[in-house]
Amino acid sequence: MKRKYFGTDGIRGTVGHFPITPDFFLKLANAMGHQLRMTEKRPLVVIGKDTRISGYMLESALEAGFNSAGVDVVLLGPMPTPGVAYLTKALRANLGVVISASHNPYEDNGVKFFNEHGTKLDDQWEVSVEQRLLSEPSWENSQTLGKARRLDDAIGRYIEFCKGTFSETLTLKGKKIVVDAAHGAAYIAAPQVFKELGAEVISIGCSPDGININLDVGATHPEALIQAVLLHNADFGVALDGDADRLLMVDHSGRLFNGDELLYLLAKDRVHQGNLISGVVGTQMTNKGVEEALKKLNIELIRTNVGDRYVLEKLIENNWMLGGESSGHLLILDKHTTGDGLISCLQILQICLRSKQLLTELLQDVFLYVQVMINIKLKDGLDWQHHDAFQRECKAVQLKLGHEGRLLIRPSGTEPVLRIMVEARDLITAQSNVNQLAKILNQ
Repeated sequence: MKRKYFGTDGIRGTVGHFPITPDFFLKLANAMGHQLRMTEKRPLVVIGKDTRISGYMLESALEAGFNSAGVDVVLLGPMPTPGVAYLTKALRANLGVVISASHNPYEDNGVKFFNEHGTKLDDQWEVSVEQRLLSEPSWENSQTLGKARRLDDAIGRYIEFCKGTFSETLTLKGKKIVVDAAHGAAYIAAPQVFKELGAEVISIGCSPDGININLDVGATHPEALIQAVLLHNADFGVALDGDADRLLMVDHSGRLFNGDELLYLLAKDRVHQGNLISGVVGTQMTNKGVEEALKKLNIELIRTNVGDRYVLEKLIENNWMLGGESSGHLLILDKHTTGDGLISCLQILQICLRSKQLLTELLQDVFLYVQVMINIKLKDGLDWQHHDAFQRECKAVQLKLGHEGRLLIRPSGTEPVLRIMVEARDLITAQSNVNQLAKILNQ
């Protein structure tokens, strides 16, 4: 059965438009609750959310749906996605639920899930839930209804977990750090973690009002962080996204470092610490320069489709620890079961403190290729895969690039859009080749 509602990372859309409606969320939770009760007499579910105003409405619907199926609920309140994953394991819950649309604007929302191990649900589980949604919901009688309670110290527990991944022999005393939480789920936890480890913290993007999440701040808009770092003469800048599973960093000069560079640094440090690193996992978008730098360290890079879910699957398959995406999703599986912006940042800061080097110095052996991407809206009936002129030009572009670049073509899974990316050693080469390919399709 093909999944109708679940995408690569749960269910997401515009609030008030199906399926991001309270009635659907109630039915979804009821179906998931009955699925849980197939193996557990009295299941426990934890629910966290980001700071979107619609989170209140959707949280209530999920709570009612689970309770109606005889499932107990623990409400965490605003909580980073990785914090929900951690507390799902820590509380021995059967399911973790996150109400969030990650880096999307406030008009959107969604829901994603963790199993009892703090990792994403497998496809078969989601298929089973969708099969249940084909039937009408069934309600438990009053004696077997579930209960709900709020966990008041949820944020504190997560903060301690994050701090526990940072070496006890190191301190952030004397360091000034700008923390940008994107007005999202980590607006309390992120500044507090760095303060408790000794840093002087300047907070931006930490004043959510329900509708300003990701608005001109956070990992999707790092310009605000760069300006704040320069203004306050800070040592580091840290940018998270709305649910705090992405990380971008800025150094004292205002230089921005993306997920590819941070992934390389994590791998390089482990090699220098004497650890055997067979390989890391990236995506189709991982910069070729990072792949080349890893190769010099005898570290293999395996690419997956875009999406941290696919990165995680490949890491587990190979029994590797490190993976990530250019956008800042970083997976460090011996520290956490899922991508965690805060924990990833702490690992990077440890490397800088231990080596007494700047990020630019630690990454001086990485030459980043220029990536130019364009989205082409396909005309009705246009089959790009069998478009002779386009296919000939694709072969010609890749031949011209040779080992000095890459051509990547990805159709959108949700709209008639073709994404064309050319990676080259210089901007002129990348831009000219993208323009030529786009011109053919637009004729």
